[in-house]
Amino acid sequence: MQKINTRDVADDEWSSPKGRFLGSSKSLSIALGRDAQSTDLLKRHPFDVEILRIPPGATPYPYHSHSAQWEFYHVISGAGTVRHEAGIEPIESGDAFVFKPGEPHQLINNGETDLLIYVVADNPIGESCHYPDSNKWLVRSPERRMVRGEDDDYYRGEE
Repeated sequence: MQKINTRDVADDEWSSPKGRFLGSSKSLSIALGRDAQSTDLLKRHPFDVEILRIPPGATPYPYHSHSAQWEFYHVISGAGTVRHEAGIEPIESGDAFVFKPGEPHQLINNGETDLLIYVVADNPIGESCHYPDSNKWLVRSPERRMVRGEDDDYYRGEE
């Protein structure tokens, strides 16, 4: 058995160039040895676990959906909202929700304290994401890729 303590896992912080998207996470799966580029499930892990921290007033990612990935969320502390196809809904400590492939979503901390969320996602190989607000696609694959299109900046059309 491999064991870690979350207090020993470094925060990975990010911010978009104009500062609209901001957050940090502790990637527990990476700390436990997950190799995201491997196609071997014993190295890749069948799921990814992180603790997401969203500061007050922040949104960590653009509105997006996954082509193959499921994501489970459990709010540890704080309050905010989640944007989804049906609108915007409040979330608070203790809430749990899931987004299946093809369901767009976005988290927003409109509270006064950090919003802490456990995120558990499966790890499909060959995952892609769609960004409805900017009509872009992100394509990921650890193996062969064939894409026809132009490279684009991740945040173009989002900020």
